[in-house]
Amino acid sequence: MMNIRFSALLSIGLMLVSGQAMAQELSDKQLVRTLGRVRAAAPAIDIAILVEEAATSAGKGVASLPHWKNLSKLSQLIVEIDFENDSVAIEPKSYRTVGLIADALHHPNLRRYKFLVVGHSSSTGDAQHNLKLSQERANAITEALSTTFAIAPDRLFAVGVGQEWPLGQANPQAADNRRVQLINLGLVR
Repeated sequence: MMNIRFSALLSIGLMLVSGQAMAQELSDKQLVRTLGRVRAAAPAIDIAILVEEAATSAGKGVASLPHWKNLSKLSQLIVEIDFENDSVAIEPKSYRTVGLIADALHHPNLRRYKFLVVGHSSSTGDAQHNLKLSQERANAITEALSTTFAIAPDRLFAVGVGQEWPLGQANPQAADNRRVQLINLGLVR
């Protein structure tokens, strides 16, 4: 079973279908369709501002910040990719998921888009450490996609948000918060 989760978008923020992250197997068609939803009036996203806001908001949350709030308006998919504990080493069992993502990004319907890879962590540990670790994990995914799976590096942007955007506010230490989010940023220019 693939560890990929659907997300439904609301104008205020990211909500998961049924309020809970439900792992389900996705077909290539579903993955392409989910990541390919692009709104005509999608907001422009400045990656440098996202990185700066994440760094200055460590321990305070980012979901309500204007630039991060704009991400909720874009086509996205939450993906569970397992890493070794406190490490950027991708667990071997997660390479199948990374491969499925790569296959989708090679699909003709998605080949013209660029994507933001957002790394997340649980709240276990220090906020600054979690921010750094989540950035390194986002970098590891973009590197795996570009080197192992030949996705053009200019289509991928990585940002770590640490523990600042948990799936469930009630349990920020939950393993579900250790995740990667793919967000369609629109056409490659």
